[in-house]
Amino acid sequence: MTPDIDCIVIGAGVVGLATARALALAGREVLIVDAAEDIGTGTSSRNSEVIHAGIYYPAGSLKAALCVRGKQMLYDYCAERGIGHKRLGKLIVATTAEQADQLDAIAVRARANGVDDMQKLDAAAARALEPALHCTAALLSPSTGIVDSHALMLSLQGDAENAGAQTVFFTPLISGRVLPGGGFELTFGGEGAMQITCRTLINASGLHAPSLARSIAGIPASTIPPEFLCKGSYFTLAGRAPFSRLIYPVPQHAGLGVHLTLDMGGQAKFGPDTQWIEHEDYALDATRAEVFYDAVRSYWPGLPDGALMPGYTGIRPKISGPSDPAADFVIAGPATHGIPGLVNQFGIESPGLTASLAIAAATSAALNA
Repeated sequence: MTPDIDCIVIGAGVVGLATARALALAGREVLIVDAAEDIGTGTSSRNSEVIHAGIYYPAGSLKAALCVRGKQMLYDYCAERGIGHKRLGKLIVATTAEQADQLDAIAVRARANGVDDMQKLDAAAARALEPALHCTAALLSPSTGIVDSHALMLSLQGDAENAGAQTVFFTPLISGRVLPGGGFELTFGGEGAMQITCRTLINASGLHAPSLARSIAGIPASTIPPEFLCKGSYFTLAGRAPFSRLIYPVPQHAGLGVHLTLDMGGQAKFGPDTQWIEHEDYALDATRAEVFYDAVRSYWPGLPDGALMPGYTGIRPKISGPSDPAADFVIAGPATHGIPGLVNQFGIESPGLTASLAIAAATSAALNA
């Protein structure tokens, strides 16, 4: 079979764009396809825009390795391309004696992951950095930062298209099949409905990567994880925050707790919280602010009444449920499912933005493993 096109990347979020860029720069013919109207309309634009250091993830995990590697790749890329970013640093704060003990375990895990710049601070030292902060102890992560995620995605798209890639929107995948002689036949809907064949297929569809994989006949069901949707709400601060760094509580099971982050303009936002849902739904329940006030005042007692304004929501593409241990990234290439030319990217939640360039490199490697 002579395929219609060499590579198709399904998903124009930050990881899909980074992957398409890597393939196009390697000389491959690439088509990026997305069901939405533009790049990064899902998880990639509905998050905290934080460049993570690689602190929390189990040693030896893909999340740890790709976050630490991707962080440096991302800082270098942003500096080279003039993409807005700031290495602000963050404080992970304990507000009880029990949480202070947890900070030691977090520091040990960070060192195991190759993050060697963490600093343990007592309450006085933390308040010297951030006078409005309440805590009993803290960890300072100097290499944590923020990035303009939309500018990053525009740059990745530009790189890919300058190397010959094409991007089409409003084009959902309806079904597909693995062809007996190699390659894939895919049927897309939308106004430009088409059936097309390709040699290489990258499933970078984020929230719905497992269900998309299940829609392609010939992919072994045993290699496709379940999907779970974990919604998080964000509230923005009316007025300017008295902090110059990101402030994080000790992490919780499904996320990193209601933390304070800053955008490139200095606007503070809080979130996300954790809400397991059945269907994709981005509506924001403004009454959730009541819980946010209590959470934020544990580390910022001076948060004024009425200062939290409804912001936005995001959904984490989980492949483990609320009662399960947190799942690692899954980059499932031919070594996993036995199908040449296919990589499924499953469970690419945080730190996916930070790790995007490293995930792209790992995906290219998985194709050839």
